Amino acid sequence: MIFIKRCGWVTNDEIYIKYHDEEWGVPVHDDRKLFEMLILEGAQAGLSWITVLKKRNHYREAFDNFSYEKVAAYDENKIKELLDDPGIIRNRRKINSAVNNAKVFIDIRKEFGSFDSYLWGFVDNKPVQGNFEKLSDVPVKTELSDIISKDLKKRGMSFTGSTIIYSYLQAVGVVNDHIKSCFRYTMLS
Repeated sequence: MIFIKRCGWVTNDEIYIKYHDEEWGVPVHDDRKLFEMLILEGAQAGLSWITVLKKRNHYREAFDNFSYEKVAAYDENKIKELLDDPGIIRNRRKINSAVNNAKVFIDIRKEFGSFDSYLWGFVDNKPVQGNFEKLSDVPVKTELSDIISKDLKKRGMSFTGSTIIYSYLQAVGVVNDHIKSCFRYTMLS
């Protein structure tokens, strides 16, 4: 049996392993995927990421495959439908935030041409390379996440605090925070 060294937050749950090995830290440039991860990171606030991962496929169905145009147009009837959906996290503030954030997301796309251009512009289109030996060395927020969080809030987004945004940056590969001994570290360096 071959032992593969992964980041310390990965459990032996297959969904976590697949997410870590195939997605986490991989640079994302597709606006729909960037929107999906932004909404999911906000939904995760106060919960474990595995909770969200296990609901992600249902989120995709419930939120029209994370079409920001469709989510931005959700009315109170659609919000009530989502609040009754046991397949997602039924928190009114988080659902309202998703709708509002979709509208702001669209405004950012209009201003910058794409959300991708906006987000990756903060790092000159090059992932920030972490250099951590162990999980406990990885920060929960940084100056970069502070700056982006502040800008998103100024534009009207919610559930985009610095800790949530840092987790988002890690997830979409703006930051590579795989620990140095993880097999994905050099693959994404």
